Amino acid sequence: MALLGKAALAMWWDIAPAHRAEFEDWHTHEHFPERMGIPGFHRGARWSAVDGGEGFFVLYELAAYETLVSDAYLARLNAPSPWSTQMMPHHRHMVRSQCRVLESRGGALSRHALTVRFSPADGAAQRLRAHLGALAGSLSSRPGTTAGHLLQNQTPTIATTTEQKIRGGPDPAADWVFIACGYDRSALDVVAGTELSDAALVAAGAQAGALRGLYGLSHSNTAHDVG
Repeated sequence: MALLGKAALAMWWDIAPAHRAEFEDWHTHEHFPERMGIPGFHRGARWSAVDGGEGFFVLYELAAYETLVSDAYLARLNAPSPWSTQMMPHHRHMVRSQCRVLESRGGALSRHALTVRFSPADGAAQRLRAHLGALAGSLSSRPGTTAGHLLQNQTPTIATTTEQKIRGGPDPAADWVFIACGYDRSALDVVAGTELSDAALVAAGAQAGALRGLYGLSHSNTAHDVG
C-alpha cells in the first residue's frame, strides 16, 4: 500500500530531553487525535532519531493538497489548545514541508524511516523524479526495505498561523523529500551511503548538500483509530 492520499505534511524538529516525556504524551494523546479528526487527514506517524538524539520526524498523509488550506485545518492552526500552546515553543529547529506526493511505492509504515531533504538541479527535475521513482519501486520489494516515497513542497499562500507565531514565525521548508522505509536499519544505512548518497543524488540530477536522518517509529494513528 502506498501513502494514503495525494498530499503529505512532512516535519522535523528537536525536543530537549527535559520536555520529551510531556511532548510524547501530548503528541500521542491530544495532538494526533485532534489532527486525525480533521477531514482529509488519513494517517499520522511519529518517528524519533535512532541515535538517541533530540530529533523527531512526523508525517501526515492527506487526501489531497487542498486539505492544507481547508477551513477545518486552518481553524485548528489558529486556535491551538492550551496544552498545544504550552508545547509549541519547545519545537526547536522546525522544518515543515507541505507537499504533493510525486511517487509512492510500498507501505508507508515500517520500523525505520530514512529521510533525505534536497533540491533538484536546474533543468533536472524530471530526470531526478524518474530516477527516484524507480528507486522507490526497488525499495518496496528488496530485503530489509519496504517502501520509497518522493514528496515535493508547495507552501500554500496563507497568512502566518497562530501556531507559527507561537513558534516564532513562518517555518522553513524542505524542497523535495525522499523517504525510504524498512524493517532493517542496516539496509537503510546501506541505501543512505550508496543510492541516496550525495554523489548518487547529484549524478541523478540533485543539487549537492542533501540532509539525511534515520528515525525509529514511535507512534501512529489513522482517522479510524480516533473516530
